[in-house]
Amino acid sequence: MRLSFSFLILCLLPLGVMARDFQEYLFPVPKSIKLDSVASGLSYEAEFEEKFNNTFDKVLSLDEGNAKEKASHRFGKRKELTVWMDTTNLKPQGYCLNIDENGIQLQGHDQSAIFYGKQTLWQLLDFVISEKKELPNVYIEDWPDFERRGYMLDISRDKVPTLQTLYQQIDLLAKWKVNELQLYTEHTFAYQNHKEVWENASPLTPAEISLLQTYCNERFIDLVPNQNSFGHMENWLKHDEYLDLAECPNNCKTKWGTRKRHSLDPTNPKSFELMQELYRELLPNFNSPYFNIGCDETIELCNGRSKEECDRIGQGKVYLDYLKKLNDEVNSQGKTSQFWGDIILNHPELIPSLPKNMIALVWGYDDTYPFDVNLPEFKNAGMKFYVCPGTSSWRSLIGRNHNAFINMKNGAIEGKKNGAMGYLNTNWGDHGHWQPLSVCYPTMMLGTGYAWNVDSTSTDELEFQLNHYIFQDSTGNTAKALLMLGDAYRPMGLPEGNANGMFLMLRRYKWTMKGNWQTKHLTISGLEKSRKEINEALEVLKQARPQCADSAIIIAELEQASALALHGIDLGIARLKAPGYDTKNIPVAKQQELYNELKPLIDRHRELWVKRNQPGGLDDSAGKLEELLNYYKH
Repeated sequence: MRLSFSFLILCLLPLGVMARDFQEYLFPVPKSIKLDSVASGLSYEAEFEEKFNNTFDKVLSLDEGNAKEKASHRFGKRKELTVWMDTTNLKPQGYCLNIDENGIQLQGHDQSAIFYGKQTLWQLLDFVISEKKELPNVYIEDWPDFERRGYMLDISRDKVPTLQTLYQQIDLLAKWKVNELQLYTEHTFAYQNHKEVWENASPLTPAEISLLQTYCNERFIDLVPNQNSFGHMENWLKHDEYLDLAECPNNCKTKWGTRKRHSLDPTNPKSFELMQELYRELLPNFNSPYFNIGCDETIELCNGRSKEECDRIGQGKVYLDYLKKLNDEVNSQGKTSQFWGDIILNHPELIPSLPKNMIALVWGYDDTYPFDVNLPEFKNAGMKFYVCPGTSSWRSLIGRNHNAFINMKNGAIEGKKNGAMGYLNTNWGDHGHWQPLSVCYPTMMLGTGYAWNVDSTSTDELEFQLNHYIFQDSTGNTAKALLMLGDAYRPMGLPEGNANGMFLMLRRYKWTMKGNWQTKHLTISGLEKSRKEINEALEVLKQARPQCADSAIIIAELEQASALALHGIDLGIARLKAPGYDTKNIPVAKQQELYNELKPLIDRHRELWVKRNQPGGLDDSAGKLEELLNYYKH
């Protein structure tokens, strides 16, 4: 945010108006804001921002041994900015910001707290500039509800962002006081001995990790390595070179149906040896003390090569033994393990046997997920844990905001109540990562707000804050249209799940409609209602005037996502009218119409992909749409 300071701040507006205005501009919402009826009378010089940044930089360069040292800058008439650390009287990562007739005083518990206070000050000054209103004396006390406030982005389901795209997201996360970033990896790190696995995936290299690491460090964000190590190893096991490591080299029955080459065989010593090799190459690239080893959704476990051992000691024990081996390896490299908590929750009697130096990541993405039931399982076992809701953007095309808002809020409430160490907002890319970055902003932003302040954060000002801080749209229509799109799935009336009806139509085109627990509830009336919502949002989008650097991409992304969603609706209606609700029974003329509608959308998908992302994975993502396109011609 670049600010121009060239006017005087004179006196105080009525407190009710000012309080509302402050709520609009301050994000995340601080814990305590006290206003005074006396005006501060501050004035700003043209070089204000540069001089103030120099003052902050001086304090941020100090170590805690010099925490009491103050940095000051005089400005205006007898005004002064004073910044210092106070490790004794403030809460960890907490700060106090005072603006009065003498100037600005900011004290923070540590360097990160000074950085967070600086973000709040910039927002206050942005309010003054943007609204052309006066700034009163104000005193803010603030600190986070969660020690660790993270955002996790899936870079293994086809979409690996460019460094520039990642820098853009890191800048936003820093302004929102996030202090942890994870890039979920299965096969998208350039391991030197495994080129066959990643050569077509545009993987991150050690040099790129180094650049990201520096960029994050400068913004007090811990870049945490993330490598799945048990389940979700499809992109390794699909290569015959690794087939001997697979739990199910051939089809086996799982709770997801027939599956193969998904999970490692934990009873094969070579599985652990592979992970040892990967860890020893990956981890030296990161200075984080933490490492997410994954180990979620091991759906094939005990259905293939490990069955004999599972029959002997039990499925939970087989899982736990392998988890402990991975943890020992992580510890030997000076890191603390994080792991997804879903599988061990199937064996709650074993949770007390988990190593106490591990951190459980307790995830659930439905608005009814029982965080209140599952978090105490780890708390009572003396474990450290995170609460991990999600953006609900994946498998949606245009978002599922209502579900996400409730899921993230519930996670925050129960996480705080149970003493969670962290709050990790997850953004996945299942089945082609078809949702664009623009669709993710509402839930990405709101989740960071809950991570800082559970009680005060709400959706009340989200539309304004999206427009102001991301889209720079004074008309307000970019965020308004985006939020409308994110709720356009609701009129379909489907049971909640990690997908909306538009996506399901594009993905499940060969499968039964009435045999699926969600799609069996689809009706022509519900689909038409969603179409109406999308078209109304698109009319609003036509009136949008975003001024951010990537404004053209944002508009194009939202139009593309909407067009794919509308195609899903068209296909759904055509199927509901066809014998047996089968795509293959749609009349030939209608199939040709659907073909002609989808083909340019796939071309557009390819064109927009490379605006923000590396080319690796694009063929796979577009190929999933091309499968549907070709099915129309069967």
